[in-house]
Amino acid sequence: MRRSIFWLNYALLVVVQLLLSNFLRVSPYMMLTILPFMVLCISIRVGTVGAMFIAAATGLTVDFLTEGVIGLNTISLIPVAFCRNGIIRLVFGTELFARQEDFSPQRNGFSKTLLALFIAQSLFLVIYIWIDSAGMRTLSFNALRFGVSLVTGMLVSLFTLGILAPDPRR
Repeated sequence: MRRSIFWLNYALLVVVQLLLSNFLRVSPYMMLTILPFMVLCISIRVGTVGAMFIAAATGLTVDFLTEGVIGLNTISLIPVAFCRNGIIRLVFGTELFARQEDFSPQRNGFSKTLLALFIAQSLFLVIYIWIDSAGMRTLSFNALRFGVSLVTGMLVSLFTLGILAPDPRR
């Protein structure tokens, strides 16, 4: 039951990402995305290869239905899925893997969750901006775009934190 609720919430957040990408294009400096957070919240029971397939399907869905550059979100999201277990192990330690439980900010701490989100979002944005600019934009533009997108993406992801990583004590 709990897994089906997670996947329903995941699908609803894909729809939210589609709405953000289609209707909330405020500036060329800002890209709102919750995709790295969504991939980070996939259960650790799902292996790396499974998470990469889920990330590819999610990225292709967003690519086909929004921005027009097919493969851009996908190629940026797959490395996040590949590094997901490493990020969780680095930030939260190995006890989550030993107990086979998912992370939650209430149990593992808000600051650790914020750090894991920062790493995942940064990895996604570095790849996305690097491929999107393709050497055609200046470093200052790309750095400003990275900074603004990182801050806004983390803020939006924090609003959705309770949906994909709820308090397990409830």
